[in-house]
Amino acid sequence: MPDNVVIVTLGCRLNVADTALLTSRLEAAGYRVVPDTTAEVAAVVINSCTVTAEAAAKSRKAVRRFRRQYPKAVIAVTGCAAELGGNGLKEAGADLVTPNAGKRELADMLKSAAVRQLPLSRQLPPVNFIEKASGSFPFRSRAFIKIQEGCDNRCTYCIVPTVRGPARSRNLEEVLQDCRTAVRAGFPELVLTGVNTCAYSDAGCNLSGLIEQIAAIPGTFRIRLSSTEPHPGDTSLLEIMASTPKVCRFLHLSLQYGNDRILRAMNRHYSASDYADFVQTARRLIPGIHIGSDLIVGFPGESDTDFAECSQLVGEIGFANLHIFTYSPRPSTPAAALPGRPAPETVKTRFESLRSLAATGARRFAESQRGKTLPVIFERSVNGVARGWSDNYLEVYAPESEVRLGVITPYIYR
Repeated sequence: MPDNVVIVTLGCRLNVADTALLTSRLEAAGYRVVPDTTAEVAAVVINSCTVTAEAAAKSRKAVRRFRRQYPKAVIAVTGCAAELGGNGLKEAGADLVTPNAGKRELADMLKSAAVRQLPLSRQLPPVNFIEKASGSFPFRSRAFIKIQEGCDNRCTYCIVPTVRGPARSRNLEEVLQDCRTAVRAGFPELVLTGVNTCAYSDAGCNLSGLIEQIAAIPGTFRIRLSSTEPHPGDTSLLEIMASTPKVCRFLHLSLQYGNDRILRAMNRHYSASDYADFVQTARRLIPGIHIGSDLIVGFPGESDTDFAECSQLVGEIGFANLHIFTYSPRPSTPAAALPGRPAPETVKTRFESLRSLAATGARRFAESQRGKTLPVIFERSVNGVARGWSDNYLEVYAPESEVRLGVITPYIYR
């Protein structure tokens, strides 16, 4: 009887893709990956996050929860929270804490009787890396394909280059093989993930070229890009999206702030007007595209004027979705030493104001699509009502009798 393993994923879509690779390696080593409702479990693997202080706290909370739930199991933590001196994970009850590079060795670590004494690898893969695994996706309706790791942008608030390392890309042929495997397995959507997917480059192939090659794989499926960085001077990605029907009309385009002074303090490499122009070009080339973004409120030095300009830009762009974060100082990042953080009550007020603008943008985008026939993948059904997502990331509901689950289905959005 194989040993049961629970894998818990916290944080970003790249962690979801890493979990798929972890699952494949554990299954190859003879483990059986099971839901966390299973009674007998030999090990729990927590793929952690530390992008904010809250995310790091959630990682520790997960360790404590599973230590209580499975007192006899080995609790192993990997991922970004495991990179920062353990992040208090051992004190929370973890038996094994291994950084991101150790994910490749985790199956062997769990099998060792001396799991607590194993040396931890911090060896990063080379620039063009090979995972030597293909993603396995139990309990998921979409395949998350890892194409890239790390980042060279060095935004002043961001811990990711510290915990994920420099930008590097996954071997082109291995990415394509992972995609072929997922399509053969019947996944109707492939989500391309990385820290900075726009930095993809292997064997002379950039992100646009990679999309072209994936789209050429036989089968009925669609391609969705995970979070991307703005490149105002380069519209080649938009052009390939516009000309490739398999690519979803979706861009989660990280803004972070809507004012030039704060963008410079963040070491972001565009202006607010550059960003707005890029969005306008995307909407012109790809009608009906869903534009989402991330925004940080409460950055050190943020003034009333800065915030007013940011709010005006957010209102003018009208995002289809907006993830708003309160600035969280991360260890050893330049912004952590900057003076002038706004008072907590000011940050809370600004957060709520942006949330209201975000809700207005989301509502207006949804209303603009009503009555249109959208390609939808209905993922599950409850009490006779099917729920799914359109290519431009609108949540769609339909009577179960009218649709098929797990395939791309044209459906009128109401």
